Parts: sequence; structure tokens; C-alpha cells
Amino acid sequence: MASAFSASGATAVVLLSGGLDSATAAALAIEAGQRVIGLSFDYGQRHRRELEAARALAAHLGLADHLTIAVNLAAWGGSSLTDGSLAVPTEGVETGVIPSTYVPGRNTVFIALGLSLAEARGARRLVLGVNAVDYSGYPDCRPDYLEACQTLADLSSRAGREGRGIQLWAPLIHSSKTEIVREALRLGVPIEATWSCYAGGTEPCGVCDSCRIRDAALVEAGRPDLASQRP
Repeated sequence: MASAFSASGATAVVLLSGGLDSATAAALAIEAGQRVIGLSFDYGQRHRRELEAARALAAHLGLADHLTIAVNLAAWGGSSLTDGSLAVPTEGVETGVIPSTYVPGRNTVFIALGLSLAEARGARRLVLGVNAVDYSGYPDCRPDYLEACQTLADLSSRAGREGRGIQLWAPLIHSSKTEIVREALRLGVPIEATWSCYAGGTEPCGVCDSCRIRDAALVEAGRPDLASQRP
């Protein structure tokens, strides 16, 4: 899933959340000469501000198209990202414990819809900003999960059965957040336009786990000016 991205000129669909990781993955696809279509999801997340970021990023990166579709994963709760009665973690999580910000089935739903769009548009790749090094340890951000999804993609589509299946490409899956920041800077990604905060406000809270990890990486990469909490 993290192999070199080739086939310059082909179409790719990127799952564009509005965050740093997906924006960087999209920029890598563009650098490789891909015609990129963005797909974002309004899934009932408390941090809806990321959808504004996704639209801004799609325009900045010059994507060939950008779609936002509604999939109400908040209807049955189960996550502090979709249920306002649950607290978003602010003091880290215990190693090996999946945090409350995990949204049940989210990436499985998103990947299925991304594959559907990719096949309909004749895309050869589905680009994912998932990362297995981040603090979360989400089960649907791990290499074995993506390998299983690739098998499913090959078996569940006409394109796959005809030997031209859609490749899942996760170029950042083994990267640290600092490495991702440095790659974003190299690619000219407007980091200030991305959105990572989970709290749901109009400005980054600076204290949720997502903000703290992002800010620490920005400082380590030499760009504390882009951090929500200035040192």
C-alpha cells in the first residue's frame, strides 16, 4: 500500500478529510502526475470545521473534482467524535488502548464508497491518508486492515475481476507526524488551511490529543509559527 506511486496521468480518488495527512497524501498523488478527485464525508462529526478545510484544500491543490457526501455515522453514537456527550481525550491514551475517538466502521464505510466512486470514474487508485504510527492505534488504520481491504477491492468489483483492480495507496502509513509535516512543507501544502482539532470549535483547541500531536510535530519540524499553541 505504500509502494511507489506510478502510472502518471491516471485518475486517482483521494479521501480528503481536511486534515494534514490526507492533504499531504493528495499532494503526493498530484506530484506523481495523477488527475486527482477528492471525496469528503459529512458523517455527523463534531469537528465539522474540517469540511471547510477540505473545500479550501481542494481549491488550493487544483483537484479535478471534489465531492462531499453525507453518511450519518452519528446516528448510533459510539464515538466521542460523533457524540457530544462523550469527552474528547486531552491527556493522551494508554498504549494498546483504542481511544474514544475511534468511530466504529468509519474507514470501512469510507473506503467502500471511495472504491465505488473510483470504479465509476475509471480511477486506478484510491489514495488514503491513514497512519499507523499516530497515537491512536485505530484498528482501521493498520497495514493488515488495508491489505484485507485490497483483497476485498479486487474481489468486489468488475475492474478487479477483469484484472485492472483499484490500488489502495497509503503513502504515509509508516510515517511519523513530524515526517508528514516535513513532507507537507516540501510539497507546498498550506498547513495553515488544514484542520486537525477534534473539539468542534471554530479555532483549534490546542489541548485535544490530535492538536497536541500536530503542534509537537510542527515545533519539531521547525515551524512553531503554525502550531495552535505557540511555544
